[in-house]
Amino acid sequence: MIDDSKTIRRTAETLLKKAGCEVITATDGFESLAKVAEHKPDIIFVDIMMPRLDGYQTCALIKNNQFFRKIPVVMLSSKDGLFERARGRIVGAEHYMTKPFTREELLTTIKAYVVDAKAKAGAAAKANPQ
Repeated sequence: MIDDSKTIRRTAETLLKKAGCEVITATDGFESLAKVAEHKPDIIFVDIMMPRLDGYQTCALIKNNQFFRKIPVVMLSSKDGLFERARGRIVGAEHYMTKPFTREELLTTIKAYVVDAKAKAGAAAKANPQ
């Protein structure tokens, strides 16, 4: 969870830990890049509006790295505009969520981009053994 708001980070961390998820937090894009490299998360939630390195720049750097480009990135914003969504897609984000988000929105997004994706990959591997 990458967000410069301590409240958002703590809220998301609490909700996700209660659901059994391991959560790594970062306060900005620069801090997050080191943590992504160290922890190789299954999914990344990144706020758009942050100091130093914004969410779009952070997402672009992750998606342009051959080791991390397959990690799903979810953009977070208090704005729900078409422009923000389109810009997120352009830099490679898989999904866009508007803040404030609910526990169900977080968990549904994780299910769609992590749990279901792993199940599909496992089924494909079984169907096409090497």
